[in-house]
Amino acid sequence: MASRYDSHTQPSPEPLWREVTGRVLRRHRHERGERLVETARRAGVSSQYLSEIERGRKDASSELLAAVVGALELSLLDLAREVAAELARVESVVGAVRGAGAAARPVTLRSIPAAAQPIVPLSRMRGPVALAA
Repeated sequence: MASRYDSHTQPSPEPLWREVTGRVLRRHRHERGERLVETARRAGVSSQYLSEIERGRKDASSELLAAVVGALELSLLDLAREVAAELARVESVVGAVRGAGAAARPVTLRSIPAAAQPIVPLSRMRGPVALAA
């Protein structure tokens, strides 16, 4: 039996919110030149848990996200905007590859022009992609 997300039968799925959130948090921490333990200490969480969040393995509560973004001198609104912008970019790239009215087909990195390739690796995306007209 084929997997629900079989690349031969299903369109490429979009990334999970927690995965994109983790990448945004990690990027900001790296931009600040901080180690995981430093940011975790200021946020009041364990470095192991922050690592799980950054890798998209844990869904953090809003309270915990507020503590982490505060430690990074961001706001929840900053985080939400960046995550939404990355998700919108992925959606627009997938939509452009498929073309208006085209039949659903798997999207591969070879089918996306190099300049438009998403920040999110297509192999890490989950679930069906919904495109707005």
